[in-house]
Amino acid sequence: MTIGAADVRHVARLAELAVAEADLPVLAAQLEAIVAFVAQLSDVSVPPDTGTTSLGPDRLQLREDRVDPIPMTRSPAEMAPVFREGFYLVPKVGGLADA
Repeated sequence: MTIGAADVRHVARLAELAVAEADLPVLAAQLEAIVAFVAQLSDVSVPPDTGTTSLGPDRLQLREDRVDPIPMTRSPAEMAPVFREGFYLVPKVGGLADA
């Protein structure tokens, strides 16, 4: 597969990367080498009786999905000037005291 400067420019634009015009030929050659290396994987023979090859245990132990609250270092009552029965008490604004 041949990768040209236009392909690199297109991929860079999609990835929102600023690439100098002078760097395009070098990047094209590097991408072409990567694609050629990955293409070699199709030549690897895998015995049909083994299926896919994987490393590690057959089944992974997954942790339980749960959401734990983030522990606060201080309670809301300790941070508020006036806190009563689970509510913050806010003083009336000066101009609205009579309303």
